[in-house]
Amino acid sequence: MKFALSFFSILALIIAGALFFQYHAYSSDLETGGEDFHYSQEIEIVYRENSLDIRQHFKNLPNQKVKIKWPEKAVNPSCFIENEKSCDRLSEEVSYFAKGEAKSQSVSYIIPIKGGLKNKMLLQNIFATLTNGEASYTIVHISTDSKVEGQWVTGLPLVGQQKLALVNYVMFSGYGTVHDIYWQTGGLAPQEKTPVLSIYAQQAVSQEFLKALENIQFLSDEHIAIIQEKSPVIAHDDRLLFLPTLTVEAVKQEVILSQIKSQFTFEDAPEWLLEVVASYLVNDVIGTDKAKKIVQTLNDYMTASQQQAWQDTLKNMGDEPITLATMDQHLSQVLGTDVKTSYFTLNAAQEQGTYPLLFEDARSVYVDGTQREDVHVILYEGQILYTADTLLPYLGYSVGEGEHGYYVNSDSRTFRFPQDHGFYVFNQRRYSTISEPIIKIADRYYVEEAWLQRLFLVELRKEDKQIQVSMQEQQ
Repeated sequence: MKFALSFFSILALIIAGALFFQYHAYSSDLETGGEDFHYSQEIEIVYRENSLDIRQHFKNLPNQKVKIKWPEKAVNPSCFIENEKSCDRLSEEVSYFAKGEAKSQSVSYIIPIKGGLKNKMLLQNIFATLTNGEASYTIVHISTDSKVEGQWVTGLPLVGQQKLALVNYVMFSGYGTVHDIYWQTGGLAPQEKTPVLSIYAQQAVSQEFLKALENIQFLSDEHIAIIQEKSPVIAHDDRLLFLPTLTVEAVKQEVILSQIKSQFTFEDAPEWLLEVVASYLVNDVIGTDKAKKIVQTLNDYMTASQQQAWQDTLKNMGDEPITLATMDQHLSQVLGTDVKTSYFTLNAAQEQGTYPLLFEDARSVYVDGTQREDVHVILYEGQILYTADTLLPYLGYSVGEGEHGYYVNSDSRTFRFPQDHGFYVFNQRRYSTISEPIIKIADRYYVEEAWLQRLFLVELRKEDKQIQVSMQEQQ
């Protein structure tokens, strides 16, 4: 009995301990605040030989615990005493802002620059960020010694810059956040700016060029800096773009693609897929020849209402990861057919040119009562086609591409199908045709349904979920 009481006492303590730790973790989550929020920030940067001294002021903070994510290269993160309450919420280990009423908090840290500033230097991910937070507005001040001459660039609009007796000063301000800053010596200078773009170049840009930029439909109003650079910096963020030449077409394409990468998540997607999505979102074809051909093929097939539904579908994908498979799924739904298409997936596998738009019959195919998963039925340009390479061998034929066409042979029947010649050869005898019995699409051969029945003596029985293919009984 005593043993039982002891056992249950220990068990009760274990359960109580487990509940305590679960409650503690739950309370911690509540304190941390899982809800997303927006804040504004002002960043002061002073360049001192081999480092950037940064003061970062976070404003409009929520009344919840907020974790600080410091830059990997940051050293000496600490409080910056701007006023008597500027560090009230900063934890002792400077890893988070505690829950509190103070809306503004300030920190400071140093970003070392080994060897100092160098020409065409892109400094990436150098600012602190807040977990679950997004900066809705940012002001950046940058000061350097007056002897250090060059141009600072961020993705924010340039408010102004001034050369003083001891320091050079520049200020940027605008909606959104900033991750990187860029430094270049020489003649790079701000030229003109539009509501969406700032242009930095060695030479002045023409008014005609700027006028043309105003007519481009972009995906968002978030400001982007375009830097003319013949040897572009390979790494860049969504708000800094480097172009060797400034043309309207180049600016339009690079800005739109940059915007779509920041707005959508693409998984294992070729570049042309981004270009296709972007073309529909801005209602203007952009990108490579492959992307343009795919857009043209879809537009030629779709009705006006289907095109509108397709555009609406792409606009509403939101946070959904975009893959080749999801694009095929959405396209099949928009076209509203009883079959599906793998148009984007097939085009990804097509290295040269584009794969045609065709539709797949989802029913299983049985040959003489046995399901054959490698036999597929497609609809293409009004024809019903069966995969010849996989179906005909189940009917007792050997198949293959030869010097003078596609060959299909059995012990007693031989066929040769030249492509696009209007005839076929059966048992050494030539027969003229109006349509092609065997069709090659990309790198695969298909046999048309009526010709399949006529030439290869098969019977077809179609049901809701399957298609039965069987040899005719010989008389």
